[in-house]
Amino acid sequence: MKIGYACVSTDEQNPDLQLDAPLKAGCKRIYTDKGQDGAKRSRSQLDKCLADLKPESAS
Repeated sequence: MKIGYACVSTDEQNPDLQLDAPLKAGCKRIYTDKGQDGAKRSRSQLDKCLADLKPESAS
């Protein structure tokens, strides 16, 4: 499954232009952060996106 991510730095900005590319690429799940400064270490949706990309451990 393809996963995408988009981020805009203020709540007033619209991420639609950034969402167009992952949608066209066939991403089934797209995480979006709004109002996130690029200098911040933690972005909640990016963290979730990266967690989804990690392989599940074998039991």
